[in-house]
Amino acid sequence: MPDFHLAVCMFVSSVVVIAIVLIRKIFQNQLSSKWQYNLWFLLLTALTLPFLPARIVHVGASFVWHQNQTNNPSPTNSSPENLLTENGRAWAHDFSISVNRFDVTWLNQILTIVWVAGILVMVGLNLHAWLKLRQVKKSARAMTNQQILSIFETCKQRLHVSQKPVLADSPLFKSPMTFGIFKTYVILPRGAEAWLSEEELTYIFLHELHHVKYKDIVTNYLVVLFQMLYWYNPLIWMAFRKMRLDREIACDHAVLKTLAPDDYAAYGNTIIKFARKSSFSASRFAMVNQLASSKQHLKKRIERIAAFSTESRRLTLKSMAIFSLLAALVVCQIPVVSAMSYGEDRIHFENNQTTYEDLKFFFNGYEGSFVLYDLQKAQYHIYNKEKSVLRVSPNSTYKIYDALFALDAGVITPGQTSLKWDGTTYPYKAWNQNQNLYTAMENSVSWYFQELDKKIQRRPIQAYLQKIQYGNQNLSGGMESYWLESSLKISPVEQVQTLKNFYTNQLMFKEKHVQLVKESIKLETKDHAALYGKTGTGTVNGKDVNGWFIGYVETKNNTYFFATNIESNKHANGSTAAGITKSILKDKNLY
Repeated sequence: MPDFHLAVCMFVSSVVVIAIVLIRKIFQNQLSSKWQYNLWFLLLTALTLPFLPARIVHVGASFVWHQNQTNNPSPTNSSPENLLTENGRAWAHDFSISVNRFDVTWLNQILTIVWVAGILVMVGLNLHAWLKLRQVKKSARAMTNQQILSIFETCKQRLHVSQKPVLADSPLFKSPMTFGIFKTYVILPRGAEAWLSEEELTYIFLHELHHVKYKDIVTNYLVVLFQMLYWYNPLIWMAFRKMRLDREIACDHAVLKTLAPDDYAAYGNTIIKFARKSSFSASRFAMVNQLASSKQHLKKRIERIAAFSTESRRLTLKSMAIFSLLAALVVCQIPVVSAMSYGEDRIHFENNQTTYEDLKFFFNGYEGSFVLYDLQKAQYHIYNKEKSVLRVSPNSTYKIYDALFALDAGVITPGQTSLKWDGTTYPYKAWNQNQNLYTAMENSVSWYFQELDKKIQRRPIQAYLQKIQYGNQNLSGGMESYWLESSLKISPVEQVQTLKNFYTNQLMFKEKHVQLVKESIKLETKDHAALYGKTGTGTVNGKDVNGWFIGYVETKNNTYFFATNIESNKHANGSTAAGITKSILKDKNLY
């Protein structure tokens, strides 16, 4: 399925339909016919929300269940290699905990096929109805009866209709019909003048011209479009049936307002007359011309005509207030759609000091992005604009800030950062021993940072994430795993921005704590420049799917912050991201 989310569409459409039905039921005596119909325009607005281009949904991550095996972690690389070395010291390890994920993305593909197939069926039905309507148009003959044309023109002037609809007749049906956006046709049954009085023709024209005046034909095509897209939601079918009935009742009431009370019964009898004479099924054209009414709807229209009374100003004001109430509910759907519509969370980033570059060559087939920020020039250099604003799990790069939080919370101190190993056997030898901040950072010891989180506790961590504006700040994935291919996500652009704020201590932590963390992520030096950073590897079901390397190059006169992220089905890890990063930095003569 292309870029949107069936669940979001289902949720939004169902909530609004239920809300409209409930409000109509609760306030049935407080809503005029016109405003009962207007409520359905809020449904059309709501149905558009999931398709807004700014935050289109990606189905891929929607049917995925995350679970960590933190009690029994498995190695992601049974033979961990130190891929990058400097002066004999290794710092790039792909030590990570594999996340077990019950992946049913295949279900997305099936649902997509079913959804598209349903749309194709709907398109076929509409095409068939359109061909039927085309036959009607071909059979139509422009009206030449001057008396009927005169009545029609009088009705147009009476309603101030500026359009010039074509009045014609056709032998293919026995009920009035109006259709056509660019060229509108008002069709009478052929020979209708023989059994319709002048008054009855006036009533018919007033009704059909009201549809023309209020653009009901355009609305009808929108309804058809949404019915094709939301064919799988039975509530939408029910809602559009009610909408069509409300439109006819609203149109009837608009006509009755132009008539004298003595004419109300005659207007109703005209409708009954057509109901008795009509032998065709309105459903034949319903797909493309839903202005035609079924006999069941005609019965309800007659009941409402019989009960018609001119609406008071007070009723109008009440109706507008209720409409506003429901409009507020629809507006409230926007953040819900934004939150649900993206399995992938994307940020908005615009900066005039940004240069977009093509660095695809360095990525060697990996899908990924690279973001560089020149502190002195306040200049961004970005490869892959789309990926640079896409939030993904930070994995072990988050440990930089986790350490900062632990120091600030007093869980560890600059003089005492050691934690005792609890004896659990991990797949990496370097993990199976007591750790301090330096060894834990160098060997990316997850249990060390999970223990820090346990001591800090959830609420303070949430407060810290909000304080530094770290990604989506989402801890819902669980305290042991929220940063491991789970709920917490951050984009490469945000990684660089947060690193810069960390480096310049705009995050407002104690300077000695910031300095200690900086020292713990110092990797190597070369030619009077120092490289600081942290790798991260996201591993799902034993496969490396997400590789990070973030950090900065500190030179004598400047500092350059960077974030590299790569993704693949099985070979994206931190060491690869680090290799790509160093190649780019070398190519730019930065390190």
